[in-house]
Amino acid sequence: KGMATPAKATITSNAMKMLDPRRLKPDSIETERIITVLDETIAKLELSSFIPRITDSLDRFADMLGPEITNNLIEHQKLSHEMEHLLSSSEEEDTMRAEEQRGCLCLLEQRLKCSVRNVLRLLLANPSLCQALKYEVGVRESPAEVFIKAFGEFRNFMLERLLTSPMEEEEKIRFVEDISLQIKKNTEVITALQAELAAAIRTREEEIHKKDNVIEDLKTSMQDLTKDCKAGIQQIKQEGEKQQKEELQASQARCAGLQQDIDQLGAQLNALVLEHRASELALRKRKCRMEMEIGNWIQKYDMHMGEKQAEYEEVHAAYAEEKAQLSLMMEKRAVLLQEYSQIEEERRIHQEKKEQALKEFNTMTLAATRIQAFWRGYLVRALFKSKRKKKKKKKGKGKKTKK
Repeated sequence: KGMATPAKATITSNAMKMLDPRRLKPDSIETERIITVLDETIAKLELSSFIPRITDSLDRFADMLGPEITNNLIEHQKLSHEMEHLLSSSEEEDTMRAEEQRGCLCLLEQRLKCSVRNVLRLLLANPSLCQALKYEVGVRESPAEVFIKAFGEFRNFMLERLLTSPMEEEEKIRFVEDISLQIKKNTEVITALQAELAAAIRTREEEIHKKDNVIEDLKTSMQDLTKDCKAGIQQIKQEGEKQQKEELQASQARCAGLQQDIDQLGAQLNALVLEHRASELALRKRKCRMEMEIGNWIQKYDMHMGEKQAEYEEVHAAYAEEKAQLSLMMEKRAVLLQEYSQIEEERRIHQEKKEQALKEFNTMTLAATRIQAFWRGYLVRALFKSKRKKKKKKKGKGKKTKK
């Protein structure tokens, strides 16, 4: 009855608004980034679940995928077969080569991961191809789909936890506790009323059974009594029937009271259901309004991204032109570097020849200097030798003249 008051009805309505995670929207860049990462992970998981089905029917999807993606998928299929073969062979062989098998398994696992990343990168680069593959492959029940659904529930749970403030969380917990306590009290009351009703019915049945036994005993004794006891027996029978009717009426009145209490509790339950339906209707209206606002924001975002894409294309065109000019300048620079290296090589050879000639000239100069010095010395010695001979001749002639 307390939940039907206006103040508590307002609290209930506010709390029910908090229990709906669809009313929440990201209010921070960090939350948007986390949700974006989770959404991209879900998309990659969906594409990863398509890979085995695509490789099983690769001939049918070859024209749609193109040569590059088809070659990567063929390589991925080969790696998958190698992995399966290695796992089956590792179960059959002895433990002597367990270490070698483990190393090969780790290496093959890394290659398989790289192959999956390459395939996902090529598929995500073409969104229209991804949509076509989803339409062609379809959705099937598999452990991967169960995991993707669980991951989606985890994403919604993370969004709710990220966008729920501590105050709202405490208020939600308090509201759930109040509802649980109210349900517990109602359940206890209903259980007590049902137990009381069962006890009353059981008591009535016991009394009726006792009266039936008394009546049977009286019938048995009536057979042995004489005709003069018929009037007394008839009186006793009437009294028993009268008492039975009175007790039956009292039991029916008590059951009616219990039924009235049950109807009152049912009315309270219906009132709560109507109240909750009204709050649900308000939440649905708010959800529709929020969806319209989100659609408007998405349209603005698309327009903004279109402008950014046009700007990016202009910048990319300028970048391509500058890159072409840079490649042309690099080619000219390579030619100039080659010519410069040739000139440097010619200069080096010329310098080496010049140094070699200078070295030979210095050697020849030194040799000529030494030859000239030796020749001058020889000439001086020859001159002195001739002078000595002349002096000796002059001295010999003088001695002969004195004698």
